[in-house]
Amino acid sequence: MTRSSSPRRHAAKPATARGLHLSALHLAPDSLGFALDAAAQAVCVVRGGTALPAALAAVHAQSPAAAVALSRGAVQDIAYRTLRRLGTADWLVARLVRKPPPAHVACLLACALALLADEEDGAVTGAESRSAYAPYTVVDQAVSAIGARRELAFAKGLVNAVLRNFVRERASLLGEAATDAVARWNYPRWWIDAVARAWPERWREILDVGNRPGPLTLRVNARRATVAAYQQTLREAGIEALAIGTHALRLAAPLPVERIPGFAEGVVSVQDAGAQLAAEWLGARDGMRVLDACAAPGGKTCHVLELADVRLVALESDAERAVRIGENLQRLGLKAEVRIGDAGAPGTWHDGTAFDRVLADVPCSASGIVRRHPDIRWLRRPADIAALAREQQRIVDALWPLVAPGGELLYVTCSIFPEEGEQQAARFERVHQDAVRLDAPGQLAPVSASAANALAASTTAGMRAAERTGSDIDHDGFFYARFQKR
Repeated sequence: MTRSSSPRRHAAKPATARGLHLSALHLAPDSLGFALDAAAQAVCVVRGGTALPAALAAVHAQSPAAAVALSRGAVQDIAYRTLRRLGTADWLVARLVRKPPPAHVACLLACALALLADEEDGAVTGAESRSAYAPYTVVDQAVSAIGARRELAFAKGLVNAVLRNFVRERASLLGEAATDAVARWNYPRWWIDAVARAWPERWREILDVGNRPGPLTLRVNARRATVAAYQQTLREAGIEALAIGTHALRLAAPLPVERIPGFAEGVVSVQDAGAQLAAEWLGARDGMRVLDACAAPGGKTCHVLELADVRLVALESDAERAVRIGENLQRLGLKAEVRIGDAGAPGTWHDGTAFDRVLADVPCSASGIVRRHPDIRWLRRPADIAALAREQQRIVDALWPLVAPGGELLYVTCSIFPEEGEQQAARFERVHQDAVRLDAPGQLAPVSASAANALAASTTAGMRAAERTGSDIDHDGFFYARFQKR
């Protein structure tokens, strides 16, 4: 990689959830202008350090329920697109605007530019899906959105000029942006460098996969159905899906969970194929005592219970997040003991009884799941990796004494950085003389299916051929290490 000169990026003061205010009421809730305004608010809140789901919730909380129902999908789509394109969008704003604009204007320009940059194939990031809006519509609605805010109406001319200039010079501007690493890849520079160090032969592919929206992958409840039987259920409902794992099916096109047959009844759950490996490699058997040490929202907890009749303790430090564990258990008709406590301080919650299996899916950078959570790359800081590594060590060192002799601990992160993966596993094996390292998947790079771009349009015959060959696997990035106590 080579460093290149770039426009000085404007550092607009980030917004916070408290600083939000309602979208102008005379913008129709089902209009692109309304969606751009709301998405811009969410992007501004993310810039202030808030995760995107919480930022979107804060924005929606300002609007009447009817308006949210009409705009939610579009607002979410634009916000996610923008954060996948934020490096490009920020470069373009800095290139096309002489002085830093107000924060909301900058965020709205970023949202509009993200849509315009995705308007045709050949986009800088190689993003999978095109914008559904014609360029003139984006420009018109962005100007309307700014004009609807009395305090920012003075910026209508600026927004109009910037977006029209981009549309007119799109190819040359995107070509120029591609010479800047952050604008080209849409990650902070330190993140690009870290991935390149960790994956010197695959870093471009990994960064590119992180800019492609992840598929909707289902986990079939082994107590209720087989993959083949549930796939037939989907076919009868006119829904195409591909078997990509022991219990995993990937839908050809995402669907709301309420439209997925059997979801409400607990026949299936939404879970990435890579995450489904946790319960499978934990190897819990009937009668065992199992600890899921960092359990929320409960996907891995439930998968373990679907595969074996075990006595399971689901531990979570955040009481609010622990509620999700209970909700998932109830939907699936499963039982576990949910406890609130710090996995790194067993003295506050452990009753002294050893566990045959411990699943330590520890807090991490989440660098392996950025295709589903594009805000993560912009929220993380370089110092976070070392701090998270220390926390991971604290937790696994505290959990190891809880493992019964002959029992096993499965260490898991959704990270692609070796500081949170192989380096941690090597340290653990070195420090704990009674730990024997067993077979496990190790480091899994995020993988996008080879036919992902065309999956939605695939024929049934083509998808079945992929099933027979075992190809077309698609999963996020994870690290797995397994240890047995002597």
